[in-house]
Amino acid sequence: MNKVYMNRILKIAVPIILSNVISQLQMIIDRIFLGQMNTLYMSALGNVTSPMWTTMSFAFTVTAGSSILISQNVGAGNKEEAENYAASLLKWNNIPAVLLFFFWIFCSRQVFTLMGVSESVMPFCLGYIKYFVPSFLLIGAEGSFSVIMQTSNYTKPMVFYGIIRSGVNVILDYALIFGHLGLPEMGIEGAAIATTIAEFAGVIFASFVMGSNKLTTKPSLKKVMSASVWPYIKSLKLGVNCALEDLAWNAGNLVIIRILNSINDIAAGIYSIVFSVEVLIVVIIGSLGNATMTLTGEAKGKKDREQFNQVVKLAYIMSGGVALVTLIICSIFPSQILSLFSSDEGIITGCGIYLIMVCCNLFGKAGNIIVGSGIKGYGDTKWMLLTQLFGTVLVVVSACVFVFVLKLGIIGVFMAVIVDEGVRALINLGKFIRITKAWSNKE
Repeated sequence: MNKVYMNRILKIAVPIILSNVISQLQMIIDRIFLGQMNTLYMSALGNVTSPMWTTMSFAFTVTAGSSILISQNVGAGNKEEAENYAASLLKWNNIPAVLLFFFWIFCSRQVFTLMGVSESVMPFCLGYIKYFVPSFLLIGAEGSFSVIMQTSNYTKPMVFYGIIRSGVNVILDYALIFGHLGLPEMGIEGAAIATTIAEFAGVIFASFVMGSNKLTTKPSLKKVMSASVWPYIKSLKLGVNCALEDLAWNAGNLVIIRILNSINDIAAGIYSIVFSVEVLIVVIIGSLGNATMTLTGEAKGKKDREQFNQVVKLAYIMSGGVALVTLIICSIFPSQILSLFSSDEGIITGCGIYLIMVCCNLFGKAGNIIVGSGIKGYGDTKWMLLTQLFGTVLVVVSACVFVFVLKLGIIGVFMAVIVDEGVRALINLGKFIRITKAWSNKE
């Protein structure tokens, strides 16, 4: 039976993993290009991506409510109801995207000022966001397409989506950052233009994929056009907790960046370099989390406790294995990995310990992602929001104590992150155990 569940997890997760890893490799190449060109570009990128992804991920994550409700209806055999939620999502999920587009057009300088961005870094931040802002208009469509593919258990097209988007991005990065192929040298602004064009290319491809008959939860165009807003609002009641959870994590990260900016101009850049490695692994674990939420949602819909328990257990075992392999590789080759992102010998020599700390943090993070996905698939998104709010306070207070009271500098920030993820992982595990015991008692 374990083999059946593992195959189902991998069927959903592997294409998402490949797509996300391809995208993250593209982002890493982006950072390598920029880091080799100007060290301040890394600080600018660290300051830009944190608030930018905070707002973008809120819009992406709010679709989790639709994913949960669609999966539960699929598990219960209510195909018509599942399509109603999908139709409402496709129609109404573009409103948040438009709002974010205008927010970043008019409020970008104020955001970076609040983050304490220095005058030497501010022009790079504003230059990047100016050319990236059209990408916000695509968030609604991207999130909706992803939900439909995942709940249909048909995620293979996401691999080609990642290849197309990342391939276009890398080629244009090379041309626009350095001024090759007859194009002007634009530095960090060229990176933003390349990413924006690549995002549009990816969405165009995904739009064609929506015509596939393998997408079992895809609604007809007629149903989308006539879709009521109420299923979307109902899904928001679940999804907004997931989005606020994500927002709370990102808010804590923004404060961490603010604390790093108070240390020196390159501290945020160092943090960005080290977490570039972690993010590559987290997208793998996060993809397993996506599969976990979909399959535990189906299990809840058809009242299958065995599937619920086994999916979470197997997904965490796989995630823990990924974390262990990463820790071993980074322990053996820290300098070689860090040298990809910077030519500064001081940074390469001094950041090895931070890299090891981040790898150790992956075990707690895997627990929060996988177990948390199971809890959300069960339908309890409020719990994950509450634990993340607690975690945000914990990481900020810990970082302030370690940096400003104990004077530990950058290492204090990494210690705070480890404390946060570890404590929350234990709390969420306790909640998961209580859910499975309560389910057993009902039977």
